[in-house]
Amino acid sequence: MSSGKSRFTALLAITAAAAIVTACSNDAADQADAGATGNTMPAAESAAGTAAQTTASVANSHPTEATPEYGRRLLRETPALIGPNNPDPEMQYSGNQLACSSCHLNDGKTPGTLSLLPTSGRYPRQSNRDGGIRDLRDRINGCMERSMNGRMLPRDSIEMIAMEAYIDDLGVQYAAMTEAERAPVEPPAFIEPDRAANVEAGRAVYEQHCFVCHGNDGGGLRVAESAGGAYVFPPLWGPDSYNNGAGMTRTLTAAKFIKARMPFGQPILTDDQAYDVSAYINSHERPTKANRELDFPDKTLKPIDCPYPPYADDFPQEQHILGPFNPIREYYQNLKK
Repeated sequence: MSSGKSRFTALLAITAAAAIVTACSNDAADQADAGATGNTMPAAESAAGTAAQTTASVANSHPTEATPEYGRRLLRETPALIGPNNPDPEMQYSGNQLACSSCHLNDGKTPGTLSLLPTSGRYPRQSNRDGGIRDLRDRINGCMERSMNGRMLPRDSIEMIAMEAYIDDLGVQYAAMTEAERAPVEPPAFIEPDRAANVEAGRAVYEQHCFVCHGNDGGGLRVAESAGGAYVFPPLWGPDSYNNGAGMTRTLTAAKFIKARMPFGQPILTDDQAYDVSAYINSHERPTKANRELDFPDKTLKPIDCPYPPYADDFPQEQHILGPFNPIREYYQNLKK
């Protein structure tokens, strides 16, 4: 490894340790001193303890009140509370080891890309994917079925109401924030390159900037199974990642997030790098979402970078996946004239 790459690897390792500490600092009741073993980082001990303590306790303590604090925990401890690590099969709603906070960083409290602060004020609203007006609970279940590769929460469940209450609380905080406080601390917004994304160039970006946290195989970084097996950094493809019906499978959607937030704590990628590495990440196998052909009943409202057919145009599927997107965009703009 080159000296430059070694320095960057060291930086990301330090950033990773800081992220783990942050992830475990909000609630003293969530912390424990279990160790991590195997292919894990020593700094992951607190995260390991949190996962082990949560997994061990959920069987004996199911909340009976839908509080915002429980909603926050659901975002942070998704696999243990409503996922594969809950010992009660009836409570296993999410189908992978991701947490909601894997994408909604800092429990959704950080302004900017994928922040949950302004979310409650945006619903109900039209969902082109569903073909109708949808409320916040519908949106949460969309994530459950796609990003979490699981099944819907009952609309009147304690878990659903708690998550909604937490997001509503964030909305109250957002309303009280000044414009300066709402301003994201992010690089300039992603500008789409006028070309097709280059998967091989994306591989090089991944190997230089992403593998330290997400692994050479895209499998993420986990603490030991004996300590709960939770992810410190999420998998980007494979069986424990989001399925192929999730919004993050779209090249432009993922590129916007990557440009704004990645590498974690040090977002330094160019537009071209974010574009190419997005295509590389989404070129890999991941779980399949059933009945995707039913999405977007009005196919003319389907996003131009939606990677799965059918489409209301004659552009090849590969172009919908990799671009260039401007010809597709112009086609639909002309339909509206």
